[in-house]
Amino acid sequence: MSKIAIMGAMVEEIEPLLEFLGTYESVEVADNTYYTAEYKGLELVIAYSKIGKVFASLTASTMIQKFGAEKLLFSGVAGAINPKLKIGDLIAATSLCQHDLDITAFGHPYGFVPEGGVFVESDKTLLAIANDVASDLEKPLLEGVIATGDQFVADEVRKDWIESTFNADALEMEGASVAVVCDAFDVPFFILRAISDSADMDAGFSFDEFLKSSAKESAQFVISMLDKLASK
Repeated sequence: MSKIAIMGAMVEEIEPLLEFLGTYESVEVADNTYYTAEYKGLELVIAYSKIGKVFASLTASTMIQKFGAEKLLFSGVAGAINPKLKIGDLIAATSLCQHDLDITAFGHPYGFVPEGGVFVESDKTLLAIANDVASDLEKPLLEGVIATGDQFVADEVRKDWIESTFNADALEMEGASVAVVCDAFDVPFFILRAISDSADMDAGFSFDEFLKSSAKESAQFVISMLDKLASK
């Protein structure tokens, strides 16, 4: 039986999944709660990490090492950089970077760490499945670069810098750290985000207003991906 991890950063991002499943068990590990369930022959482990790269790395590592996750799907919300993205739109990461990682003083580019790289590439098979789901649902799915950092960006200048430096389409606070963990453990991963704000001066207001509806959009798409994975 294939074991799949589904992760969010905030409780609002996994609540729709737990409500959909209805029946699950909870396990406490490392000051966090993990929910286990079965769905159409798949073993699921679901958790929200709490906000930021450190908590996201801890949760992804626990899902892989403690629960034996063989694939990881991340469902959540993000701020738009690409003007094509409107609130509620979905974006799947083709690659992810850390926009706040800066050792340029040593001659390296922004986002680079020695023995690593600026970008981590997403799993192409899961991306293909996501595109099949989008086609089935007749729902637009943009693919692009997602930038991660330990800051809620609500500043036009910072947003423009991230776009020009990394050619990023959206930004959030967990995805790249999850990508680094999965890449290190050779676990295929997929990062899906629904747009909740436009990472500008109105971002705080937009985020609060649209968090739940955008999180539900993302979660429903992930459920459809589970249906595809179960049928393979």
